[in-house]
Amino acid sequence: MRPRSLDEVVGQQHLLAADKPLRRSLEAGQLHSMIFWGPPGCGKTTLARLVALETDMQYLAISAVMGGVKDIRAAVSQAQQHQQTSGQGTVLFIDEVHRFNKSQQDALLPYVEDGTLVLIGATTENPSFELNNALLSRARVYVLKNLEAEQLQALLERALQDAERGLGALGVECNPELLEQLALAADG
Repeated sequence: MRPRSLDEVVGQQHLLAADKPLRRSLEAGQLHSMIFWGPPGCGKTTLARLVALETDMQYLAISAVMGGVKDIRAAVSQAQQHQQTSGQGTVLFIDEVHRFNKSQQDALLPYVEDGTLVLIGATTENPSFELNNALLSRARVYVLKNLEAEQLQALLERALQDAERGLGALGVECNPELLEQLALAADG
């Protein structure tokens, strides 16, 4: 049930509504490196995928928990090959980017600077304390927020009604009171 376009995203309107910072940047074709800072489950990974899709760029992903400089080098190599063969850029998404140490973060710098990669890092930690200044100076930080109960309820209703990909395809039904309870229990 992940959204397939920015218009399907529920929440984060402070960034994605018409004339808001991230939406303006994407519509102008001015993609830049960025850090998505927000609580778990607020849509950081989904938004990174959509940014790559909306800008017609290759999407590569690394988990900083499991990855290291070797993975960065592999992504750079893949991005360079993709650029040569297709002329398209690459979005490198690094989940839990705050887990990379200083040397791992520094390994990204030349490729972010020369445009080989557009970095999108996701973190639940304050990037001002967890990322080094060199990397922060080359990226914009966007704060993502928890979804409100009404937004979560709308997502649940969409899942129930979607006969193609959602629970609607299975014929699942649910009363509105239970949906409201589920949305409240999800806590953002």
